[in-house]
Amino acid sequence: MAVVRIDLCGVRGSLPSPGPEFARVGGNTSCIALSHDGQQPTLVLDAGTGLRRLSALLNGEAFRGTLIVGHLHWDHVMGIPFFPAGDRPDASVRMMAPEQGLDLLTLLERTMHPPLFPIRPTDLRGAWAFETYGEGEFDLEGFTVTTREIPHTGGRTMGLRISDGRSTIAYLSDHAPHTVGPGADGLGDLHPAAVELATGVDVLFHDAQYSAEELPGHFTWGHAAAQYCVTRAEHCGVRTVMLFHHDPNRTDDQVDALAATLHSELVEIRVAVEGDVIQL
Repeated sequence: MAVVRIDLCGVRGSLPSPGPEFARVGGNTSCIALSHDGQQPTLVLDAGTGLRRLSALLNGEAFRGTLIVGHLHWDHVMGIPFFPAGDRPDASVRMMAPEQGLDLLTLLERTMHPPLFPIRPTDLRGAWAFETYGEGEFDLEGFTVTTREIPHTGGRTMGLRISDGRSTIAYLSDHAPHTVGPGADGLGDLHPAAVELATGVDVLFHDAQYSAEELPGHFTWGHAAAQYCVTRAEHCGVRTVMLFHHDPNRTDDQVDALAATLHSELVEIRVAVEGDVIQL
């Protein structure tokens, strides 16, 4: 039977969180890697500082595959120049990011450019291709990837649905459903694009940055409450929801305490932990 392996390389949101109080859940920012049947990972979602962990998974080999990011905020692209498996002559990297009105290379060079950073994207070794994408369906590395725009603050953001024909995941790392309406519980509407992406998936990775009590004080920051993840998962018939994009100030114990407040008879609720592996 075909197996999809998902390596959680980074699960933190907004900013890396070093220190012993964050070590168990993990302090690296968003990055997960997908592979088929024991092969090397070839499809990577987001390029946060967790991308550094991917090199170790490749056992000394170069990365050859596709890196697709949901949006271009710093915490989702910070790992690009610190990715040894992608910065070598025999690497082949196709990087895709949502269309923002400018070509991707120009956008990346706004931060990867002296004096803000010592190298440019074009200085990365290997065969790098930079391209933008919109809403649609793409065949990437043996997976079908469906992309839909979802609400988030500060630039166009896409949610992703990834399937190998047997197993399906949805990846909504940064999602602000309350910005389009309060919903039945005041935590946000069931946004149609997000519903489409998440319906019937085996695993839903969803922004869980805030508690319901914290959300009103961060209403314009572009993130969801953890309770909303459960509401979304139940509505969409999800098997397992992974609480993802943890707040950078939330310690391991506080992440566990937040998760313990959530309950569902319909959906398995799990905390996304850096270094964990999911097999479907």
